[in-house]
Amino acid sequence: MTLSSVFPVPLVRRAISEALRERVAGDDAAEVGRRIWTDPGERWFAPGTAIHVLHQDASMFVGGLRSLLMQMLHPSAMAGVAGHSGYRSDPWGRLQRTSTFIAMTTYGPVDRAEELIGKIRGIHERVRGKTFDGRPYAASDPHLLRWVHLAEIDSFLTAYERYGAQPASRDFCDEYVAQTGLVAAKLGVVDPPQTHAELQKALQVYRPELGGSPIAWDAAKFLLLNPPLPLPARPGYGMLAAAAVSSMPGWARRELRLPRVPLLDWAVAEPMGKVATATIRWAMVPPGQETRTA
Repeated sequence: MTLSSVFPVPLVRRAISEALRERVAGDDAAEVGRRIWTDPGERWFAPGTAIHVLHQDASMFVGGLRSLLMQMLHPSAMAGVAGHSGYRSDPWGRLQRTSTFIAMTTYGPVDRAEELIGKIRGIHERVRGKTFDGRPYAASDPHLLRWVHLAEIDSFLTAYERYGAQPASRDFCDEYVAQTGLVAAKLGVVDPPQTHAELQKALQVYRPELGGSPIAWDAAKFLLLNPPLPLPARPGYGMLAAAAVSSMPGWARRELRLPRVPLLDWAVAEPMGKVATATIRWAMVPPGQETRTA
């Protein structure tokens, strides 16, 4: 008796793929996929471009977690998440809405992408409140929208550079930043960066505004240690979470009270991230198409 006879590879692959799609896309994944991939109409981005390649890569799972952690460092962004996103009561719903937005604006017809952006902007106009220390915020504030955009694309790029299927050249990174800027501008971000160098400069502008807070510490603990997952799924999630944390800047980890042990990052967290993303890539991509040219 062989291992493959006990655990047939196609069945294992299908089980992992279906579990991931259910979490990321929801129960109506087939219908959402049809609207994105097969509905007729012009698309913003051509196949093979940086945004196409990166947003289909398994490293997005690491980048998404890192992005959430980085966004928590801005008091207004954290207050908006805590007060309006339902991340505790409906974390998978929030993930599914985010993944649908990214997929539709990257791969979907322009008219549907524009419609979805209009809905998001309408929601942002209604999201207002105060931070944990009493300062007012509005989700439609261009300055706040810019931070969310910067944290997100920097996280996706960082994760891809570490765990992507192909190396990321400087031209690839510049193209990705410019392409994501198109969508960001339509969401209300003013003057989004157009190159990787501009992205890094823009991130530095926000550094004095960023820091930990009781609600950020609580949210990070929930995201990293208490995810609403069945027991068998937690080891894989833990590998992705460790990879996301290890890819964060040291100052950000300190602000969120996340330990930093360089030797453990190098010897444990990074290899686990490679294993986790390789497994997801294997499960989600048809045999013979595991790698893509960046």
